Amino acid sequence: MSIILNIETATTNCSVSLSKEGETFALLEDNSKQYSHAERLHVYINQILEENNIKSSQIDAIAVSKGPGSYTGLRIGVSAAKGLCFALDKPLISVSTLEALARQVKEENGLIIPMLDARRMEVYSAVFDANFNTIREIEAQILDEQSFASYLEKGKVYFIGNGVEKTKGLIQHENAVFIDDKLPSANEMSVVAYNKYKKSDIEDVAYFEPYYLKDFVALKPKKNS
Repeated sequence: MSIILNIETATTNCSVSLSKEGETFALLEDNSKQYSHAERLHVYINQILEENNIKSSQIDAIAVSKGPGSYTGLRIGVSAAKGLCFALDKPLISVSTLEALARQVKEENGLIIPMLDARRMEVYSAVFDANFNTIREIEAQILDEQSFASYLEKGKVYFIGNGVEKTKGLIQHENAVFIDDKLPSANEMSVVAYNKYKKSDIEDVAYFEPYYLKDFVALKPKKNS
């Protein structure tokens, strides 16, 4: 029996779950519009363990959402996960934020495009089939009217995440289905983390870094008038 602590902080949702054999049995999260990770994350971790009578020594692994997402949010989550791994001598598992988000969609057919808001008209996105196999890897892309056109011509496409609001105003296609107000959650991390745990697909705790993806753009300084 494996118990995994899952930590999700890539967006404003501060989310923690406990899972057994890939099934979530406890979840605590603050699914609000404000970042509260610094204040709540360690409180949630302690609370979820206490409420479920789980000692930290009973955890078999710690899984963390690796990004893409908020720079500060990811740093807080990864730092907490690495600290626990060092203290408890447990393996670290990284979970793609977009794959976990995609798993909130339960459909038998079609494609799933999880997307997280980036700057201006940019989003982080990936493409999965209904069985959550990767069709297109994660990219940072600027949206326009032709975005995802090749996928939309083939059938239903389910867009999910906080990047959906931008997308709805641009894409007008009968095959587009928009799922609003959804953020990544530690709930859907459970099955992904367990599958990686079974294969010993773990990270080097000392050297692991979040997957930020976003390029830093140097702007020319404005001339003083």
